[in-house]
Amino acid sequence: MRIAVLEDDDSQRDWMNSFMLALGYVCHVFPNSETLLRELRRENFDLLILDWNIPDMSGLEVLRWVRANLKARVPVLFVTSHVDEADLVEALKAGADDYMCKPVRVPELLARLHALLRRAYPEQTGEILTSGDYVFDQKAKTLTHKGRLLELKHREYELAYLLFSRLGELLSRKYLQESVWGGQADVVSRTLDTHVSRLRVKLDLRPENGYRLSSVYSLGYRLEALSSRAVPVEPAPTADSLQDDSRLVDHV
Repeated sequence: MRIAVLEDDDSQRDWMNSFMLALGYVCHVFPNSETLLRELRRENFDLLILDWNIPDMSGLEVLRWVRANLKARVPVLFVTSHVDEADLVEALKAGADDYMCKPVRVPELLARLHALLRRAYPEQTGEILTSGDYVFDQKAKTLTHKGRLLELKHREYELAYLLFSRLGELLSRKYLQESVWGGQADVVSRTLDTHVSRLRVKLDLRPENGYRLSSVYSLGYRLEALSSRAVPVEPAPTADSLQDDSRLVDHV
């Protein structure tokens, strides 16, 4: 998961960055709204965490821009010192997915974060992802096609799973590199291209087979399903996920 944090307080920003990295997420922190919006115009994020009081442009204004301009509905969590009910209602009406007040309580942040990501990306948090004749088993890290086990290396599997779980979306090169390779600085562009090329062959990703894996020049890659039966099946909620949701504090 790739997360963007908008926070103008240095200590809060550093803490949030360390917290997200400890959870295994790739985190990008932004001290002002202008730099965040510039990045959002060209990059993908799985979650936005916004503070409200930002000098150049408030978190609420950023949220309105996001909902008006981004095609993909990125989940947004407000973490702010605003405690008025009117502010909470205004943020939710503007399209925020969740809202919590500072000071941050770690157990609550964990619960809200996990529940929000699970609701936003059920196909990435379930154990089984099915798309047409392709079946991903996240627990075993295996992929089968028409019942036949496909031999994939670890990075190939992770890249394939990410592309199938985000069918139809243009995923930036940086997003793919950081999501699959964990933000390693030594990952060069041709490494991604090589892995994509291998997946086209190993998974037989071509229009005749119901899929198109295309490169968008200088931007990234998009995997498209060309038939309705290729659309991923949303996994059923597990008992654990339902239990996690029940622990959330009612925020409305």
